[in-house]
Amino acid sequence: MDILGLIPSFGNIIYTLGAFVIALSVIVAVHEYGHYIVARWCGIGAEVFSLGFGPTLFSRVDRRGTVWQLAALPLGGYVRFKGDSNAASVGSATGKLSAGERRQTMHGAPLWARALTVAAGPVFNFILSIVVFAAILMSRGVASDPLTVADIAELPYAQQELLPGDEVLAIAGNTTPSLDDFDGFSQSLPQLGTLDYEVRRDGALKTVTAPHPYPPLVQGITPGSAAMDADLARGDVILSVNGVPISTFEELRQIVAASEGGALQLAVWRPGQAAPLDITLSPRRMDLPTADAGFETRWLIGISGGLFFEPQTSTPGPFKAVEFGAGQTLYIVRASLSGLYHMAAGAISSCNLRGPIGIAQTSGAAASQGWLSFVWFIAVLSTAVGLLNLFPIPVLDGGHLLFHAFEAVAGRPPSDGALRVFMIAGLTILGALMVFAISNDLFCP
Repeated sequence: MDILGLIPSFGNIIYTLGAFVIALSVIVAVHEYGHYIVARWCGIGAEVFSLGFGPTLFSRVDRRGTVWQLAALPLGGYVRFKGDSNAASVGSATGKLSAGERRQTMHGAPLWARALTVAAGPVFNFILSIVVFAAILMSRGVASDPLTVADIAELPYAQQELLPGDEVLAIAGNTTPSLDDFDGFSQSLPQLGTLDYEVRRDGALKTVTAPHPYPPLVQGITPGSAAMDADLARGDVILSVNGVPISTFEELRQIVAASEGGALQLAVWRPGQAAPLDITLSPRRMDLPTADAGFETRWLIGISGGLFFEPQTSTPGPFKAVEFGAGQTLYIVRASLSGLYHMAAGAISSCNLRGPIGIAQTSGAAASQGWLSFVWFIAVLSTAVGLLNLFPIPVLDGGHLLFHAFEAVAGRPPSDGALRVFMIAGLTILGALMVFAISNDLFCP
């Protein structure tokens, strides 16, 4: 196997690992801080807050006696609460403490306090995702109504008469809807290179000629995709596929879907290049979530399109932004659970489950596309980490919550012997999943 093939084409392995460490450190810090701060609110003290494992690189002690430390291996973190015999909060060392001191330990706190402390880590991961998604929406804004041109992409087409400030009232005789309904609207338009646009310019109605609103313009590239491996870039315009000229993104989508993985020769116009580039790539088979919580398999090259002009935007209110962030987070949770179900049922490939190598590659690929893409990826990964930690597997937060649920019903916690057996079983399950995920990273296309 060619190990160099694991290094994304955008840079070297140091860049990839750097992006991965930054993304993971942010997510872990928020997760562990959730445990820490809720524990403090519940009267439980913390002895150590560690970002990373292994030898300590830096540490300080706060006024509450908690050691805040940065460790050498940035692959996780932990909070060791008072009375814990280890970083996993399994086992107690509270035998010689007074009643008041024992109340400040994890094992001596009431059940409700322990349960809230355990649940806080995943909850803070979800909160991070919601806040990031909401902040991105507020920074990018939402399209104003009526649809108004703010900026226009550089295109290789001569017939482009739209101007910034134009209000787009109709295209090819069809009244333009709000931007939320624009994708469906564009499907009804003629698949032609140029169309007539009815616009309001400086208060007067005019009819101008401009490209189809969705030309074969590369607006985004999926990390780890055929397009990224082939060095396609944002702003590229695909002029032809296998020698056949195309004018719309829909034409490109249909050709890719019908290719069944066969090689495609693209003629690509790139801003600043004197002549079109010749790029050859092969679509890859991908399993995509659908709106009804199912999956569909499609051939994709890994690019996303969009309008050739930027619409004018306005900043949404905080409630709308948070609603958007919560919706995105919920979508990721539903899609993740649906994906696991469909993998277990054999309906989609198990190669959809990726491990640390795949996540590191995606981290670097997202970072290579700019800070906005990277921050979005952190929010997606934070949701995935929060969801994973809620699985009822011993060692994970969900396993601890399961033990607390048992205690609430039985009136006593599981015995130390049972806990040891469960923890070994949990470690075995996680180890097997990690080996499986890494093998997917190494051997899946």
